[in-house]
Amino acid sequence: MASEQRLASASTWILLLVALSAHLCRGDSSITHDDLNTPSQPGCDNSFVLVKIRNWMNDVEVTELVGVSARFGEKISDINVALDAIPLAMPSLVSSCNTSSIPLNGHAALVRRGECTFTRMARTAQAAGANALIVVNDKEELCKMVCSENGTFTDIQIPSVLVPKSAGDILEAGLLRGETVKILMYSPKRPIIDISEIFLWLMAVGTVVGASFWSALTAKEAALEHYRSIKEGGDPDLSDADHDGNKDVVDINVMSAFLFLVMASVFLLVLYYFMSQWFLILLVIFFCIGGFEGLQTCMVALLSWWFPRAAGTYYGVPFLGAVSGLSLAVGPFSLLFAVLWGIYRNHSYAWIGQDVLGISLILSVLQVVRLPNIKVSTVLLSAAFIYDIFWVFISPLIFDESVMIVVARGDKTNGEGIPMLLKVPRLFDPWGGYSIIGFGDILLPGLLVSFCLRYDWSTKKRLFNGYFLWTAVGYGLGLFWTYIALILMNGNGQPALLYIVPCTLGTVFLLGWWRGELITLWNKGEQVPPLEDYVNSSQIDEHPDRSS
Repeated sequence: MASEQRLASASTWILLLVALSAHLCRGDSSITHDDLNTPSQPGCDNSFVLVKIRNWMNDVEVTELVGVSARFGEKISDINVALDAIPLAMPSLVSSCNTSSIPLNGHAALVRRGECTFTRMARTAQAAGANALIVVNDKEELCKMVCSENGTFTDIQIPSVLVPKSAGDILEAGLLRGETVKILMYSPKRPIIDISEIFLWLMAVGTVVGASFWSALTAKEAALEHYRSIKEGGDPDLSDADHDGNKDVVDINVMSAFLFLVMASVFLLVLYYFMSQWFLILLVIFFCIGGFEGLQTCMVALLSWWFPRAAGTYYGVPFLGAVSGLSLAVGPFSLLFAVLWGIYRNHSYAWIGQDVLGISLILSVLQVVRLPNIKVSTVLLSAAFIYDIFWVFISPLIFDESVMIVVARGDKTNGEGIPMLLKVPRLFDPWGGYSIIGFGDILLPGLLVSFCLRYDWSTKKRLFNGYFLWTAVGYGLGLFWTYIALILMNGNGQPALLYIVPCTLGTVFLLGWWRGELITLWNKGEQVPPLEDYVNSSQIDEHPDRSS
């Protein structure tokens, strides 16, 4: 059993470190981007907008393509009406750097990216009568079509869009086959709020609240077991922490809280510089191990209420030691679930398995790692608060891009980000995608909320007179303000702890100061009251030890 706990503890700490390394509430999912590095010029001041390109070949609609609009020319409409589709044609000179011998009246010109500038391509196509310009990039990445020379570009009136090489190959192949190709370019707006964000909010808040009650119940059972041992002649000077050593509970101290954030910064840089497909696979393996451990722990804890005998019967297992019969029963299912998710993680339905494994992992971590007082919580959450601000907003000044956003988006792994996050597909978003929240945005404030409930129970505080309810409300409110910031910032990635930490830690400080309990919270934290104040002998007898 000890070996099993050490394995779970090691994988838990590794995953907690990775989860904190990149834990945006939502990655950079905006469809509109401005370029502050390119000076605005007359006729060259458009924002870069993602564009959908519907296309028909011989009046049969095929796969929709995606490109990005230019900084110049007419802005792309958000209207999607098939009647506005226009035929596509290729100029006689593929690069379109010179005048085309083929008239393009009423057509959209399809050209390959050549040696001349984007603005010259647009002017040439417009002079030939084209209604729009599609430029095919020479690689899969999308670049920004800017005005490379100084001047005025108000004469360019047609919309211009850059598409990746594969998309251009599809359109060109249809034209070379002699098919009639028509296109419709539009840029639909994202809804202000998607129902997926509501589901994600409920999942995050529900996970924190559920983990808090589980942590408090575990602490209460440990206290009852301690008092029972005293009643049976055990050492009354033995602390709960010593008595509960087999539970593998870890209390964070000030030094470990500070070092943990330093290690998270180092690991974030490692992900930023060395992230690759094989590195991602390694993280997926760690997530599967942690998810398996978490799912098994949660299932055993839940089923032990109905099958106490199986939970209290242990068997010797090579390399693992003593393992309960219930763990042996649910272990294969948990392992199969984690392995199947790892294999099919890129399928459209894989987010369900990821959320199940993720929530299970978070619940189990919040049983292993605990805060002893508000002093440690202040160090941990304040450091995380600064960490978030630095790596999201200040790191672009040093690295020319936001390190955390790059890692969270998975820019170096073909868009597949690290799996340490909860995700829900955006149901009413024409651009699709997911609403996401990183494990760190649940785990770190969850430690504080769990501490508050244990403190309330140990000091016999009522719900409205305690700290748990108001801190949980503060967490939900902080997450809500994060979504408001996402809307105001046009969907750009936001560090959730920037809003959650003041709403949770600030709530505890304000209530503690108002009630005159701040010193107790700061130094002592949760206190186990004397036996006669906490529970009487009859209550102890009513809770027999399940392991017997």
